[in-house]
Amino acid sequence: MNFTTLTLERYSVRSFKNEPVTESQIEEILEVARNAPTACNRQPQRIFVLFSHEGREKIKRATECHFNAPMFFVVCYDRNESWKRAFDEQDYGMVDAAIVMTQMMLKIHEMKLGSTFVAWFDPEVLRQELQLPENLIPVGILPCGVPADNSAPLDMHSDKKHLSEITTFI
Repeated sequence: MNFTTLTLERYSVRSFKNEPVTESQIEEILEVARNAPTACNRQPQRIFVLFSHEGREKIKRATECHFNAPMFFVVCYDRNESWKRAFDEQDYGMVDAAIVMTQMMLKIHEMKLGSTFVAWFDPEVLRQELQLPENLIPVGILPCGVPADNSAPLDMHSDKKHLSEITTFI
């Protein structure tokens, strides 16, 4: 599958089969995450893989957007390692983590698995559940698994603004 097709076909999966994601699949996804571009190649991403019953319960306490997935990736960034722009000290850790998650989601789809970017979670509950130190900032949760047979994109999935609405040529 070429890249454009991959980006067009990928959608947010919110319904999963009760099938495990294999260790080799997890390793492939993590390798893509490791190779994602980050500001000044600082690689501040920190990824937690939750696949045990106990791990899944931790996610369920932090968000109702768990979709009963068989496993989860929680992507954080280390603010002690993320690049800060010199002009205004803007921290690019959140951007780096989002790039990492995007690459993970595309790889997950390529593998015929499904995911969705969950940003609706209580960061303090997640921080407590994962015992995160203060320097690790949680950015998102990726539920991951085999899409249920009835899984389909939301109706609005294909609604895209015209290029003229999002682009300025100078």
